[in-house]
Amino acid sequence: MIVNNYSTNFDFQGKIGAHNFAGSCYPYVTSSTPTAIIVPADSHQGNGKELAYKNFKDQFASSLYPTTNWTLQTSATNSSVRSWNHPSIAPGGVISYNVKWASSQFQMYYAGTSTPEPGFSGQIGESPDPCTGAPGYISTPYGDAEWFNITTANITYSYLQIY
Repeated sequence: MIVNNYSTNFDFQGKIGAHNFAGSCYPYVTSSTPTAIIVPADSHQGNGKELAYKNFKDQFASSLYPTTNWTLQTSATNSSVRSWNHPSIAPGGVISYNVKWASSQFQMYYAGTSTPEPGFSGQIGESPDPCTGAPGYISTPYGDAEWFNITTANITYSYLQIY
């Protein structure tokens, strides 16, 4: 999972999620750090400041923006919090094996402040996403956000780009 925030005016604040695309959408895993993930303005692969998560566990030691906890839903009525190093969400674990990066719920804030821009927020994800209904592209007067996947050598990389 890569989040590139090319905006120079806004900080990204939000959560990212992964879920099962086959059947019921569960398990569903979302970041819960306990606060939102923040990717500052002008943080992207071009300058080495992008959010990069290889998986739920390894991101804690390798990402500039680590997530401490993940909320795991195994059904609409069963939810629990898992730490970043919980075996079920580790690479090869039963949960991580059955989900893929799928969406983000976000709010953009004026860079370096706690002031949100209400016109630049939303849910975005792999489109069409049968579980969240999130679009793959959001356009606002303040900027745009795009979700896309690239598959190389049988590995799929999910990207959220903010412009």
